[in-house]
Amino acid sequence: MQNYGRCSIHDLVGDLIVYRRLEPADPRLPGLDVVAPAVGLPPGVVPRKSEPDYAEVIVHLLRAARALDAPGAALARLIFIGDTRLNDGTAFANLAQVGGWPGLAVIVAERDEPPHVERVCEDDRTLYLANRWALLGELAGFCRAEGLAVDERTAVVIDLDKTALGARGRNDRLIDQARVEAVRRTVGGLLGDEFDEPAFRAAYDRLNQPAFHPFTADNQDYLAYICLILGTGLLDLPRLLARLTAGELTSFGQFIDEVDGRLTALSPALQVIHRQIYDHVRAGDPTPFKDFRRHEYRATVERMGALPDDAPAAELLAGEITLTQEVRAAADWLRGEGALLFALSDKPDEASQPPAELAAAGWQPIHRTTTHAVGGQ
Repeated sequence: MQNYGRCSIHDLVGDLIVYRRLEPADPRLPGLDVVAPAVGLPPGVVPRKSEPDYAEVIVHLLRAARALDAPGAALARLIFIGDTRLNDGTAFANLAQVGGWPGLAVIVAERDEPPHVERVCEDDRTLYLANRWALLGELAGFCRAEGLAVDERTAVVIDLDKTALGARGRNDRLIDQARVEAVRRTVGGLLGDEFDEPAFRAAYDRLNQPAFHPFTADNQDYLAYICLILGTGLLDLPRLLARLTAGELTSFGQFIDEVDGRLTALSPALQVIHRQIYDHVRAGDPTPFKDFRRHEYRATVERMGALPDDAPAAELLAGEITLTQEVRAAADWLRGEGALLFALSDKPDEASQPPAELAAAGWQPIHRTTTHAVGGQ
């Protein structure tokens, strides 16, 4: 591994990126309020990455982005770079289907095993599943093998989280650490002297498991709120687990409704926080715990580019959220061939963009924040 110096996602794709709200960072592109009626999406709906409606929005934005600097080049093929076969593979398939494009996806997750690439064909689309980020260096060969031209008519979609930043299997734990730290700061700050950190970690670690996804909906905002309520003593973890096991408690909606019915048991300050979160949940906001997400933004940026420029690669991988050099190199090659590069992030906008007070102090969105690029030779 080597330290390749500082750069940002902006150096790869400019502002051609959307976070969870599907609002382009590039002001030249239409917002979701404009795109939604154009693709038949109901107002107020923000689809998630694996949903077909998400692909409708992204394909519209890709075509609009291509028209900005190559108005005569109609997109005709797709390349996708990601880190999870299920989520990214589904997003790739949906994009290709909606766009009517042949294409290939390279899905990488670093594993401690002999280097290997598996080729999986699905209709006129191909997945290359690799266990080393270094194998992304074979992208040009993959394209030649599939007869896939790379030029101005090629759209390239790059996943941000645990792909371009915090490479899965190599550096992704730093992204997870930032999120856990954000929950700790949020819950600890709200509970003050009543905060029991060991109890918090026990609750968070126990509930942050796939077995509890039916209850938490695999939503970190919900989990942060649950940990906050457990910290107040309104309900303890053993009792919560017993009710879940017995089927007495089956959803987060039921949980927050029960808390709402016992609101006077909380301090006045926590009642205000609860009401804010409750109203966001009832409005269908998937990121209702805004304080938590603002802490997540800060904890993430604090882990980007924080170490000295001469730090060895191993130290950077252990202490920073790094940019994946292999993705950077692939992006440089693709851009040089004339392809359109566009990035996607499923991270909430509140965890990706600085609040007003930090923006005024010079803090940047995640994609404009510099960090060190690390990769193989």
